[in-house]
Amino acid sequence: MTEGTTSAAAEGVDTLTRLEQEGEIAADYLEGLLDIADLDGDIDMDVEADRAAVSIISDASSRDLQKLVGRDGEVLEALQELTRLAVHRETGDRSRLMLDIAGYRAKKRAELSELGAKAAAEVKSTGEPVKMNPMTPFERKVVHDAVKSAGLRSESEGEEPQRFVVVLPA
Repeated sequence: MTEGTTSAAAEGVDTLTRLEQEGEIAADYLEGLLDIADLDGDIDMDVEADRAAVSIISDASSRDLQKLVGRDGEVLEALQELTRLAVHRETGDRSRLMLDIAGYRAKKRAELSELGAKAAAEVKSTGEPVKMNPMTPFERKVVHDAVKSAGLRSESEGEEPQRFVVVLPA
């Protein structure tokens, strides 16, 4: 191996180790939160798309965990930010960690991918741009990815919290 290849491989291992550390810190923080709230849940950690991914899952009724999701994922978004702050406090680095609770984000990701694909199909058939409803940054990212995989391009427009995706013809 050349020196450049060696350092690139070492950088990849360092990144993976850092992301795994983020996941561990987040898991500890979330376990403490579950204990305080007296909720049952298991923590699952992974690394997806160059970011730590932590999920809280439960064998029991996910109704209890739905409290941590909130209406339209509002509580989940807040918990994700708090968890990112806990990781930042420990590491000193900004975290892009993704949190999922009771499969909410996974289900939402599938719905948004379908929505993005439908918008892309509409743009392909009409040749006209399609403006979508306002979305959170997570939601916009999923739609952008779906549009890109359909071979089109998209842009975000507007100001938070009214920022939305526009799907553009090729």
